[in-house]
Amino acid sequence: MEPVGVSTEMALLSNILAAYSFITENPERAALYFVSGVCIGLILTLLALVLKVSCQTDCKQSPGKKPPREPESDSDSSDSEDDSDTTSDLSARRHRRFERTLNMNVFTSAEELERAQRLEERERIIREIWMNGQPDIPGTRSLNRYY
Repeated sequence: MEPVGVSTEMALLSNILAAYSFITENPERAALYFVSGVCIGLILTLLALVLKVSCQTDCKQSPGKKPPREPESDSDSSDSEDDSDTTSDLSARRHRRFERTLNMNVFTSAEELERAQRLEERERIIREIWMNGQPDIPGTRSLNRYY
């Protein structure tokens, strides 16, 4: 059993040395492979998160959903009806989700709402002061002296 363990350790050591020699001979290519791998991993992670978030509410069955229909003998007419039902269900679910986000109360207390309003007012005042305090740029003035 020991020769098998030694051969796998030697193979691992040989592979590590081969990888090290490749990196030292081709640093740009090794960096390109590394960055490409990281980018592909980030893209796959982002795709998985987007699918999870978008399917989280769509994949849940609502309690008031109609029971599935029995397959009919006229497949042409039932296919078109099924397609319209699924698209209308999907659009209705999206519309309900959009309404839920609109009706969601962002501020939990009146104090937070007042603080946010004061902050917006302060930002507006600072923006006005900044815009009024800026010197005029020479090219923007009118050429008419009696303006």
